[in-house]
Amino acid sequence: MKLYAPTPSPDVRKVRVLARETGLAARIEEIPAAVSPIAPDERVTRANPLGKVPALILDDGTALYDSPVICEYLDGLHSGRRLFPPAGPARWAALRQQAEGDGLLDAAVLTRYELVLRPEPLRWPEWVAGQKAKVAGALDDLERNADSLAGELTIGGITIACALGYLDFRFAEDAWRTGRPRLAAWFAAISTRDSLRTTMPA
Repeated sequence: MKLYAPTPSPDVRKVRVLARETGLAARIEEIPAAVSPIAPDERVTRANPLGKVPALILDDGTALYDSPVICEYLDGLHSGRRLFPPAGPARWAALRQQAEGDGLLDAAVLTRYELVLRPEPLRWPEWVAGQKAKVAGALDDLERNADSLAGELTIGGITIACALGYLDFRFAEDAWRTGRPRLAAWFAAISTRDSLRTTMPA
């Protein structure tokens, strides 16, 4: 399998973390790809008409895209404990956490695009403030519900860890840990896992 994988991408990192947690990393060739909304990579666009990463090319040439789909596909290829719980309350809790983490990431990435890619005279401060408010709302909710992140790792925990890592990488000045000690403690503990430590963006 081949994964188009610009390493700073938090969505790609989700796939890379899950592949390492499930022992599948050796079966995936990671192909560097530089993509942005204004400069698509033709190789990625051939795999995903949206021009977005991650995109996974299976051995038969089939392309899968977007991190939830790719992660769930990979989670079905190994014989260990599933990171997508198969049924019941545990499954819905993990999927809800994944959705919250993905939403946090979407808002953070859109803020990054606005501040870096859009010409300065055209930037919309109120729009940036709105995206940052979404990030803060998700962080406050995660702090209130930090106990739900304890226990066995799931796709929810992976997604949230990648989202927090992206905030450290691109928005360190926002100091997201301030006023959120329980979430910060959980993130410090989970960040010691090899899968997260070895995929940290640089």
